[in-house]
Amino acid sequence: MTGGDVAQRVTLQTIADRVGVSRMTVSNAFSKPDQLSAALRERILAAAQEVGYVGPDPAGRALARGTTGAVGIVLTSSLRFAFSDPVATSFLGAIAEQLGPTGLALTLLTSSDDGEVVPARDVAIDGALVYSCDPTSTAVDYLVRRRLPLVYIDQDPVRGTPAVNVDDRSGARAAAQHLIDLGHRKIGLLMSGAHGRHGLVEPDDVAVDGHASRQRLLGWRDALDAAGITPLIARQDGTVPERVRAAARLLLDRPDRPTAVLCFSDAVAYGTLQAAEDLGIRVPAELSVVGFDDSPLAAQVRPALTTVRQDVEAKGRVAAAALARAIQDNRRGRAGTVEHVLLPTELVVRESTAPPPS
Repeated sequence: MTGGDVAQRVTLQTIADRVGVSRMTVSNAFSKPDQLSAALRERILAAAQEVGYVGPDPAGRALARGTTGAVGIVLTSSLRFAFSDPVATSFLGAIAEQLGPTGLALTLLTSSDDGEVVPARDVAIDGALVYSCDPTSTAVDYLVRRRLPLVYIDQDPVRGTPAVNVDDRSGARAAAQHLIDLGHRKIGLLMSGAHGRHGLVEPDDVAVDGHASRQRLLGWRDALDAAGITPLIARQDGTVPERVRAAARLLLDRPDRPTAVLCFSDAVAYGTLQAAEDLGIRVPAELSVVGFDDSPLAAQVRPALTTVRQDVEAKGRVAAAALARAIQDNRRGRAGTVEHVLLPTELVVRESTAPPPS
């Protein structure tokens, strides 16, 4: 007889008969351990282990409790991003660590709505974190319509919904001002999340989607406009290395190339360093490069990146704690406090920036 056969035949009543207690007492041993003495619960669990019983069916338990014990996080249409992007992995790690003591499990949800199963619509969860997603996506719409507790991260704040953002605009402004103070006047921007075709973009025609992209562009322009500097702007899609390097070459492989480039992220800045090396442009002697995020990559590359630090782990912890509170308030049928948290950023100056060549 296989273990699967045993598990199918054993029930709560089987354990109850074996130990000499009621079926409810056995159930409490798994779901309400505080209702039993430690000795009695140990006897019940030992009997269950002997016959290969692992506990009540999770689906049935969730139905009885009215909760699933899981929360979702909506990322992009590709879950690969969660495992390949160092900022995303640090963020997810902080969330998982914060949720650990609450007993809530973390479920990754793609924003895709293709196929018969739509994760945001069909996966059983008690609430969700919406991380840097298009607010008009069908995934966000499904979550809102399900009336689940939500927390937005790196999104435009929405009235009535907790939100956690970093001060992207101030960080970007500080980065641009750093280059201006060094004496740079020919400055390029390497954008992510801009509408329209890939490649060069006219400054007056730049339209971006995504909260972080928009705020970083505003911050850069705050400082550049005040200094009377019109930037040369290139657009790239995501952080695919080949596309980043191609977009960076559009800025650098020209007679009037900028002496400094402000990049949307450290990953984009790394691609810019690679493009500069391909073209024989020395950093920082002939070109200064500034990233954003202060990911582990920023300190590892050579020259080490000047960048804007955001506390990704703090962002994850704050977001997870806000969602746990919202779920608890929802279970108790009460309206919780809706907070819109703005975390600070900090300019970190390293070796990739210097005054422009004379």
